Amino acid sequence: MAFVTATDFNTENTLMARITAFAAKKREAFAAHRMYRKTVNELSALSGSELADLGLTRGSIHATAHRAVYGN
Repeated sequence: MAFVTATDFNTENTLMARITAFAAKKREAFAAHRMYRKTVNELSALSGSELADLGLTRGSIHATAHRAVYGN
């Protein structure tokens, strides 16, 4: 007869928790990247004078989008 011990059950829960956390982290990273791309696309659609009104240049779009989405 087979027995399931408490350690076996906890190992499965820990593994499942790790898998769930991994999937959640990947979803968050994907969502952040989509937001970054959306920000870059929206800033890129602005004219040079509109960017200047915001204090930006075309060369600073990617850095600004990265800062806006990821911080720092």
